[in-house]
Amino acid sequence: MTRQMLCIIKLFMTIRLVALVEVLLLFPAVLFMTALVVRYLPPQYEPARSAQQLVMWYAARMWTLWVLLLALPFAALVTGCGTLLNSWNHDVGLAQGTRRKLVFIRAHPATLFVATTTLTAAVILATVALHMAAN
Repeated sequence: MTRQMLCIIKLFMTIRLVALVEVLLLFPAVLFMTALVVRYLPPQYEPARSAQQLVMWYAARMWTLWVLLLALPFAALVTGCGTLLNSWNHDVGLAQGTRRKLVFIRAHPATLFVATTTLTAAVILATVALHMAAN
């Protein structure tokens, strides 16, 4: 194998690892945001009661806001942006593939997943920041 092929394989495995780490970092915030929506179901349904308990657990602990809703999504955002920038600079096929969207989706699913989780982290951070600014 050529050196360039080994570098591309290493980059591909790194992107997959970053995708997994981003999912783990975003899970507590996504769980909380989902519970905020589900708790408004009619109270006779079990998911509404469990979601309300989860929301109250987050609200009772001040550290959850800072760590689970701000620090972890921020880490996912920074990690994702860095990974996407690195792969954009080192993978010529990625820059060319974005022009042909269907080819890009088929050839770079891990990169697309990292981009999606990075965007999700940005939305979570914006939502939490707007909520904090309103209170």
